[in-house]
Amino acid sequence: MHCDDPTSVDQICDQLGPGPFELVCLFVSSDADFRSLVTKASDRFGAADVLACTTAGEIGQAGYEEHQVIAIGFRSSHFNVLTYAIENLDVIDEQTVTDRLIEARLSLAKQTPEWMSDFAFLMIDGLSLREEQLTAFLSAGLGPTPLFGGSSGDGTKFGQTWLARNGVILQNAAVVVLARCDRPIRVFSLDHLIPTEQRMVVTAASPDARIVHEINAEPAALEYARLLGLDPKQLDQFTFAEHPVVVRLGDVHHVRAIQQVKQNHDLVFFSAINDGMVLTLATHDDIVEHLDRGLSDLAQHATPEIILGCDCILRRIEAGRIQKLRAVSDVLTAHNVVGFSTYGEQIGGLHVNQTLTGVAIYPPVKRTV
Repeated sequence: MHCDDPTSVDQICDQLGPGPFELVCLFVSSDADFRSLVTKASDRFGAADVLACTTAGEIGQAGYEEHQVIAIGFRSSHFNVLTYAIENLDVIDEQTVTDRLIEARLSLAKQTPEWMSDFAFLMIDGLSLREEQLTAFLSAGLGPTPLFGGSSGDGTKFGQTWLARNGVILQNAAVVVLARCDRPIRVFSLDHLIPTEQRMVVTAASPDARIVHEINAEPAALEYARLLGLDPKQLDQFTFAEHPVVVRLGDVHHVRAIQQVKQNHDLVFFSAINDGMVLTLATHDDIVEHLDRGLSDLAQHATPEIILGCDCILRRIEAGRIQKLRAVSDVLTAHNVVGFSTYGEQIGGLHVNQTLTGVAIYPPVKRTV
């Protein structure tokens, strides 16, 4: 539904059907009247929790979409869900977060002991700069329950993002979903990046603000551009999407994506950055082929009924730059992916960039007598 359509909530209700629902999630274009939309939607789904966030783009029936409101509903007959908001992310208390998660997990398990699958879904303010901290705290309290999520967006403006829970508008906050269901699920993360041998060292940074001042003891943007063989004036969002940097954690590389360059040649990142961090330039596998392989692997033994996905805005930007938006969209549509483009993704205890994270939800397993 187009975000400006005054009947969008009515259309969502019609398309989702009568329910009853445990949970309804709305992924809302940043161009929408967010407050009006979530207020209208908050009491339209019975006892269901209604969660919403603004996006950096939407993923719907046509794949990558813009100026839309995307909805996904979880029916009470198959899902048992607990949700809550965590406000004021500047003063998160680890013990409170952990205790609340453990209590919620035990409650869900007690209510539906015969159900087989659990997952946790996080929506968090994409401009809060607190994703790493909160994700680590949540992971500590989740035990074996797999976590994924996405950071709310504001298109490519990076001005302000919004979340909502049952009509209550939130900023500098997160919404946590714990879900238990009667069908198989698989939480996953995909990226198509390949590390090169070209490395650089962060020699001056402001970690709390995710700003790098110097790389290799040179102004950060100037050195980054030099390593790429570019004029610093050419640096933009397309450059950052095409030439990402990664950091090695154990045996795995994770993207530390660049958000923007400042006039003083500082680089602002989407995720945590520290003095002394060794960054590696990365190149790409083909984004369309890699995405199709990854999603096809999820369907190797059974085809998911739906995949809820959190897809980094830089993947969308890259696909547009190389004129593969339609091809990527076709793959997303073919594999029943819905969700939103993000300012960052969460998987397990990590906040990452330039990935597609999500949960694949499968049909019930047929039991033989």
